[in-house]
Amino acid sequence: MTSARRKPYGVKGAPYGFLLPAAVLFLLFFALPIGYAVWLSLHKVQVKGLGLGAGARQEVWAGLRNYTDALTDSELVDGALRVAGYGAIVVPVMLGLALVFALMLDTEKVRLAPVTRLAIFLPYAIPGVVAALLWGFLYLPDVSPFFYVLDKLGLPQPDLLDGGPLYLALSNIAVWGGTGFNMIVIYTSLQAIPAEVREAAKLDGATPLQTALRIKIPMVAPSLVLTFFFSIIATLQVFSEPTTLKPLTNSVSTTWSPLMKVYRDAFNTGDIYAAAAEAVIIAVATLVLSFGFLRAANSRTKQEEAR
Repeated sequence: MTSARRKPYGVKGAPYGFLLPAAVLFLLFFALPIGYAVWLSLHKVQVKGLGLGAGARQEVWAGLRNYTDALTDSELVDGALRVAGYGAIVVPVMLGLALVFALMLDTEKVRLAPVTRLAIFLPYAIPGVVAALLWGFLYLPDVSPFFYVLDKLGLPQPDLLDGGPLYLALSNIAVWGGTGFNMIVIYTSLQAIPAEVREAAKLDGATPLQTALRIKIPMVAPSLVLTFFFSIIATLQVFSEPTTLKPLTNSVSTTWSPLMKVYRDAFNTGDIYAAAAEAVIIAVATLVLSFGFLRAANSRTKQEEAR
């Protein structure tokens, strides 16, 4: 009886077989690159003499020297401050628009909802580099149709690629491309609200605005937390937009964002050890901010449930 009930070895090992491809991919394309980056960040190149000949350049242990140099590097700190200002514009505007669009599409009287939903989501399907090039040429006074219209109307033509307006120009690209994705996430959550809850709100005489503020938004709070979490990570990793606009203006330096500095140090300057340390710092900062935000959101949710 005992032997008959015992599962065959192949059946017992089947879950591990299904997990093996994902585990191998995780190891090759995630764990090993991170480990190699950490290893590089703890080393440096030591040059002897003029750096010529065999053995003149050796890889030696550097300890935390690369990390201390990166944390005291004004270019990295300035880039982080610029990204903070950029995120302060992008995240609230993008999530606010996504929430408004989702609530509008969730109303009963909306027409052509599938077409409208696709139109709002479509910019997300456009690659970031293509979107940045598109908006970059629209920002250039010599080729932009908007500047042509402003010139014909005798209105001032602002330079969107210089100074403070540059933040708005970059933020517009991110908002235009990311609002649709966040809208779909929030709209899907709205569709999951039970029909009896909506009917109860109608019977109580709640207006669509009251229903949105007092029922829909509180019930999709987890989706708002999720989209905020993704938006923060995307903001910290901004790279393609300023890199694509850089040839169009002198206001975007090679170290405008922390990831741009990592790219410059690794591939232009050739100091992959310093670049690895900077990349590890960015990854740790992203992890700490994300973990701190999720922990704060979870604690607040528990407090509300306790009430």
